Amino acid sequence: MIYLLVIISVLVMAVLLVINLSPTFGGNPSKEQKESYEVFDNYKDGKFVNLPSEIPAGSIEVPATLATSMSSREDTSPSVRLPVSEIDWNAINSDEDSLTWLGHSAFILSIDKKKILVDPMLGPIASPVSFIGPKRYSEDLLGIVEKLPAIDAVFITHDHYDHLDYQSITKLQSKVAHFFVPYGVSSHLINWGIAKEKITELNWWEEAEFQELTVALTPAKHFSGRGLLNQNSTLWGGWVILGEQTRFYVSGDGGYDAHFKEIGDMYGPFDIALIEGGQYDTRWPESHMQPEESVQASIDVQGKKMVLTHWGAFTLARHGWTEPIERAAAAAEERGVTLTSSPMGETVPLDGNLSSPFSEWWESATVK
Repeated sequence: MIYLLVIISVLVMAVLLVINLSPTFGGNPSKEQKESYEVFDNYKDGKFVNLPSEIPAGSIEVPATLATSMSSREDTSPSVRLPVSEIDWNAINSDEDSLTWLGHSAFILSIDKKKILVDPMLGPIASPVSFIGPKRYSEDLLGIVEKLPAIDAVFITHDHYDHLDYQSITKLQSKVAHFFVPYGVSSHLINWGIAKEKITELNWWEEAEFQELTVALTPAKHFSGRGLLNQNSTLWGGWVILGEQTRFYVSGDGGYDAHFKEIGDMYGPFDIALIEGGQYDTRWPESHMQPEESVQASIDVQGKKMVLTHWGAFTLARHGWTEPIERAAAAAEERGVTLTSSPMGETVPLDGNLSSPFSEWWESATVK
């Protein structure tokens, strides 16, 4: 018994040592930062919290056969390595508004001649260590950083490893003029060498002006944390980015609730709405949406076009890897929502044309 306790103690100390020494885990908000958060409605007892729910979990109807299918799916990842389309750098470098999906929740947004990255997780594994964790379906995309134009801003929705990646941020650092993050996330960036003056932190519903763009952090129902001891020490949310021609919204991760309608009432309609709808489970209604809820969220925020995010790159849940887009497509058709789906790496113009492309590109990756 004594030997077992010694072994457990050594393992715990080893884990804590790795967390303290590895830069991948990031940093923690300072005492001064924590004290400044105490005036926030969404900060209680030293932690950020979700505001009280107004919509009961499961209020959006999900077909029973779909809701229970997750446990029986075996195709939780592709049978072949996913291809990434050859990136059209001329399109990205042009002055036209456009959007390029890089898998999961990572996007290149061109808006008002500004180049923006959203949750640029480009690395090979969504984990703090290289030897265990969800591996990317495609080759990692770190190599594209050298080809990227100068980036005016990076927007981070929260600090989970599938959204905030140490390798990606450090490789991008010299190309990025500014970072927009929820409160507390600056502690990670500063720990990785990003200058404090290059970071803007916001709380829910706070706005900022950036190079004639209006940006705002919007609420989400989720959680945060990169280590064992810093859960919910940083905030999470979605982003509104308003340009002259394009009104853009990205939900970040989170469960369905009344905040989507509030966002639509305050900032909608949006020309394009990126809505989280993958890596869900019936056990996690407070932190991730089922695809049918995602479609309803797009309706609530008044999105003219919807893009489903949080799928196509990593397996973080038990459902089939194509199930999110298949279910979202069915729900969108039923409810009259314009759902856009393009292969990873393909640039989609944001020109106001509602006849957006919908490619079932994933079908070629499911054939063994």
